[in-house]
Amino acid sequence: MPKSNVRKKKVYTPPAELRPTQAATTRKPSPVWVPALAVALIVAGIAWLVTFYLSQGQYPVYSWRYWNLAIGFGAMVAALGVLSKWR
Repeated sequence: MPKSNVRKKKVYTPPAELRPTQAATTRKPSPVWVPALAVALIVAGIAWLVTFYLSQGQYPVYSWRYWNLAIGFGAMVAALGVLSKWR
């Protein structure tokens, strides 16, 4: 029985709009302050919430009442925003 011809696959080249640009391949790593700021925001947010709950709403700011929750969670959401810029 004769041997079948082996077909060679062509080398795949992605279309021009999908190829990474020169700027995308030369991205620099993030500065040191980006993860440091994110960790600081997370710790501050958790500390704010823990202080609010343990003091039964007396601290950090009594007149803000439940807006203290928004500040604590807002700090942690801001940390997520900062972490999205981290490379």
